[in-house]
Amino acid sequence: MDSSSDYSDCEDLISASEDDYSSSESESDDDTLNSARNSCPIDIHASTPAPPNFQFTSTLGINPSTKVLLGNTDDPMMFFSIFFDEKIMSFIVEETNRYAEDFFNKSDLTPSSRALNWKNTDIKELNLFLGLLLLQGMVSKSVEAWYWSKRPILSTPFFGQIMSDKRYGLLMKFLHFENSDKFDKKKRIQIQS
Repeated sequence: MDSSSDYSDCEDLISASEDDYSSSESESDDDTLNSARNSCPIDIHASTPAPPNFQFTSTLGINPSTKVLLGNTDDPMMFFSIFFDEKIMSFIVEETNRYAEDFFNKSDLTPSSRALNWKNTDIKELNLFLGLLLLQGMVSKSVEAWYWSKRPILSTPFFGQIMSDKRYGLLMKFLHFENSDKFDKKKRIQIQS
């Protein structure tokens, strides 16, 4: 079997211009169907070129100048604080507390509602909450409630020692990063599909 003859139709398809395949009223339905049935055979024996190999040219680990800024420490909280400094954490605490207050002002809650147990949060508690949230990525469980389970087969007592499941749930409910009342819906980023 001559491989060059197998691909001659494909070369015609590839080299054809866009206008050659645009529809017009003069084309018959049969011509359109026949051209749609043209396909390129795939040769599984032909080796394809390997993707380019990009060599990693940087130093592994943390940049030495960054290490000096951190005081040569391996403390995870130091790394965390690079991204979530006190200003950002204060903003999240402020918006979370404000959102909870707005929720109570706009909602009619039953006397048995868990939300009524809400107390304003602070940076220390938010750090604990985010720590538990990050830890859930390392200690994987199918159901969030299982992190606080007392059953021996599911137990991870660390979670309950840090924060109750009810408090964690309230923080998750009211966690907020922006004032919704001041949010300009016209300026939001449109994702085009």
